[in-house]
Order: sequence, then C-alpha cells, then structure tokens
Amino acid sequence: MAGELELVKKYGLRNKKELWKALSVLRRYRADARRILAESAEGELTGHLRTEADQILARLIRYSILHGDASIDDILGLQTSSILERRLQTQVHRLGLARTPKQARQFITHGHIAIDGKRVTVPGMLISRDEEMLIDYYDSSPLTDEAHAERPAQVASSVAGAVKEE
Repeated sequence: MAGELELVKKYGLRNKKELWKALSVLRRYRADARRILAESAEGELTGHLRTEADQILARLIRYSILHGDASIDDILGLQTSSILERRLQTQVHRLGLARTPKQARQFITHGHIAIDGKRVTVPGMLISRDEEMLIDYYDSSPLTDEAHAERPAQVASSVAGAVKEE
C-alpha cells in the first residue's frame, strides 16, 4: 500500500483507481506474453503466435514502453512505472509545460494542452513516441502567452543558462 501511495504522489494521479488501471493494462500484457510463451514452449513461435507476439511488441515499442530490440520475454519484466511514464499527464510535466504533475493534470482537463493542434482533455491517455514531440499548449489557450503567471519559467531558465555559458 505504501508503494501505491508513492506512485500516486510521484505521478500526480487523482486516486488509486488510476493506478489500478495502469496495473490492469500491464497485467493484460503480461498474461498475453505468458500465454504465448506457454503455447510455444515446445518450439519456435510460428503462425498466429508469431503474429500476435509481433503485434504486442510493436504496440509496446510504439509507445516507448519497450526498446526496439525487445523480445516477448521482456514484457514479463515491465514495471507499473513504465506505463505511468507514458501518460499524457506525465509527458506534459516532463516536457516542462507544467511545474508539477498536478498542474499538468489541471492544464489537460481545462483544455490548455493539445497534441498536433487538437485539444486533449484526458490525462490518462497513453502517448506514443511520435505524439510526444507534438505536445504543446492549445492555440487559443491563455498559456500560449509567455508572460502568463502560471506558465513554467522554462524560457527564463534557458536564457539564464545561455548567459552563464558566456
């Protein structure tokens, strides 16, 4: 229970139900991997098992949950934090668009965040590698103004870093 509470705080989750959803997603991937490995215990992955394994691996690689040269065995070693890291809420915080995970959640639910120009209001949405670079403030959001009071001081810190280098 202490581990759950730590994850809830670290990732700014609203409640433990969101954590349990991530656990459920991970549990399904692990169950599929165990089933595929059990069915192919006598030999090499062939036919529909190979196709299913490739589809699962492609999905996890697309979301950057696994690295590019991963195998079906690597799914069994995944942690809950690897799923939580790919949530939109966490990505907004990691990209510096919000000061804290809680603020990132607020920005998303209030409609200040967009992916490729489209407003997104679901903090638990899993973000693929391609979408990660397209996350920004929504065009009509007041947060697009760099002088907005709630906007993180990412511009100020980059200017300060440039001054230190000189």
